[in-house]
Amino acid sequence: MVSTSLVSALRQQGYVFVDGGAMRAMLGELLDWTTFASSWDDLCLDRYMADGGRYRRRRHALFVADAAGIRRTPHGPHFQSLDYNPLNGGIERWFEPVSDLIGGSHSLGAILEWARGMFEALAPATSAWKIEVHQFRIEARAGEVARPTPEGAHRDGVDYVLVLLVLRRNIASGTTTVHTPAGAELGSFTLTHPFDATLVDDARVLHGVTPVEAVDPQRAAFRDVLVVTFRLG
Repeated sequence: MVSTSLVSALRQQGYVFVDGGAMRAMLGELLDWTTFASSWDDLCLDRYMADGGRYRRRRHALFVADAAGIRRTPHGPHFQSLDYNPLNGGIERWFEPVSDLIGGSHSLGAILEWARGMFEALAPATSAWKIEVHQFRIEARAGEVARPTPEGAHRDGVDYVLVLLVLRRNIASGTTTVHTPAGAELGSFTLTHPFDATLVDDARVLHGVTPVEAVDPQRAAFRDVLVVTFRLG
């Protein structure tokens, strides 16, 4: 179910925060959410971190959306130019693929369909989209700075972005900030509860997330998010 008020806010502001309860209601019944969320326990270390960090785990998948629906395409690299990612950009980054089970899950399908409806309300003339799906886990360990966006406030080099919180455990901080292209802050909020989300018009605003740390350094601490990007196909 697409929210006209969210579409209006995104059109006006260039970004919007969505409360988890409202997001959950819009997505409808997710028959396999428990399995979907637990797949974040099986992510692989991101070995492309130019800052030397070993705090980020991820998987990646490619999809297209057109008149025939949304479908997965063969696995390929994630690429950002240095203009968009001065830290880790400029090279093809081949991440382990999202598993077939999760790539074909009811939960992911519902999220992609909802996001497509939202973004097509902003770009109704669009007939096709290229979609990238990223599973991220940021682990906070004693003695290591864990940065959800190590490149800082940035654009992804796409048209629209959805960031959805899957789980947050024993984590402090991790505040999302949104900025004008000139750097002025437009707003900030923290994805705290499952299904809390943000939508971003990537051409109009920059976004970033402050470093996270463990509340109790003796216990496991992590921030799990699903990031979905849409680019005009």
